[in-house]
Amino acid sequence: MQRSILSIALATLAIAFAAPVQALTPVKRVEPVYPPEAARAGTQGFVEVEFTVDGGKVGSVSVLNAKPARTFESAAVRAVKQWQFANGSAGRGKVRLDFTL
Repeated sequence: MQRSILSIALATLAIAFAAPVQALTPVKRVEPVYPPEAARAGTQGFVEVEFTVDGGKVGSVSVLNAKPARTFESAAVRAVKQWQFANGSAGRGKVRLDFTL
């Protein structure tokens, strides 16, 4: 009996961790500022970030991937930190920001 309860609990826990990142839609989306050095050099790329939302505001922002590295990350993080979501929204989201000229 205890073994089956433990199996169910572990399966439920595995499903919770495997759940996809919630799709959140911002009510205010600030676009990143293209870094002047990258624009002058004709550099294009992207940044993929993951962020947390609590009470409709962005909490933490983490860079998952960026090409080229160390070019657009700061602009992307600065922009996403200014996003706003519906009051009471909470969860995690992911977004890819493309930097094209």
